[in-house]
Amino acid sequence: MNTPVTIIGAGLGGLTLARVLHVHGIPATVHEAEASPTARSQGGLLDIHEHTGQSALRAAGLFEEFLGAVHQGAEASRIADRNGKILLDEADDGTGGRPEVPRAALRQILIDALPAGTIRWGHKATGARTLGDGRHEVTFADGTTVAADLLVGADGAWSRIRPLLSDATPAYIGRSMIETYLLDADTRHPHSARTVGDGSFAALAPGKGISAHREPNGVLHTYVTVDRPREWLDSIDFTDAEAARARIAAEFDDWAPELTALITEGETTPVPRTVNTLPTDHRWDRVPGVTLLGDAAHLMPPSGEGANLAMYDGAELALALAAHPGDTEAALAAYEEALFPRSAAAAVEALHVQWLCHGDEAPHGLVAFFTGAGQGG
Repeated sequence: MNTPVTIIGAGLGGLTLARVLHVHGIPATVHEAEASPTARSQGGLLDIHEHTGQSALRAAGLFEEFLGAVHQGAEASRIADRNGKILLDEADDGTGGRPEVPRAALRQILIDALPAGTIRWGHKATGARTLGDGRHEVTFADGTTVAADLLVGADGAWSRIRPLLSDATPAYIGRSMIETYLLDADTRHPHSARTVGDGSFAALAPGKGISAHREPNGVLHTYVTVDRPREWLDSIDFTDAEAARARIAAEFDDWAPELTALITEGETTPVPRTVNTLPTDHRWDRVPGVTLLGDAAHLMPPSGEGANLAMYDGAELALALAAHPGDTEAALAAYEEALFPRSAAAAVEALHVQWLCHGDEAPHGLVAFFTGAGQGG
């Protein structure tokens, strides 16, 4: 007999876990802080990798649905220097192995594939404690609690479940990202639309960068990266969108105007995001009845792997539980034995990707990486 699974967090990892458990007849309940699936924007496009995210979707029986949500042509990529000179320009010829899909669409596919009532919306976890005998209790913001025989923290960077297993907390690495959008770009911002092209675009230099991604319906999603102390970010009043854009653009005052236009012509309030990480070798001793997945387990810098790893974690955990009916500890031990080295390798690779994008040789190190001329680092 399989133990029911209590999952905290309805991100892609937690939902993949719930779906693959359902495929194998194992009951699960997901508790999610958001009030509904549409309570907030889910972010932009994700490139879903063959051996991680796509593998997880196959295990979930949702690969065809995923293919139906792919944003065609979005695997095109360009890399430029601070002067706007294009150093690499690759079209999407349909042979790439990392198709792009809107995060919200992918999340909805997973939600729709779960039995009604699986997700308990509006359940924000505020803490967890051990009850003994491998059981744990989670407290929610509304004062309610749930006792879990098998608890999984899929609740992201600031996980409330992680303290049951680890004293590690995310640390700021001195890098921040600010997001904004240009809307109806082909009509309203044609020069920016031509600069970005059909897929992803990145203008890079040591310690900073302006990147953008073309999303459906003519949307350009801009990501500005700066290596600055946390105090610099905190000093910006993001409630004043125009002043915030000007302050951020000032960090790029010697860059080509077609690049800074991706900041100054933004039509949404800029959203700041600090880049925080857990130790690359983060692991924990086996604690009965509880484990982690995704960012709760292995928070690392952006590298295109985060969502893929979370989904893969979810699928692998579900498959381990299905392979060990009636012995959750054997399942969790097997899952974690594979999780730790996989996560550590991915974290090291993520740091290398960040160095290629923003280290001393940027953007040329990244161009060399993609063209095979060298690896940098």
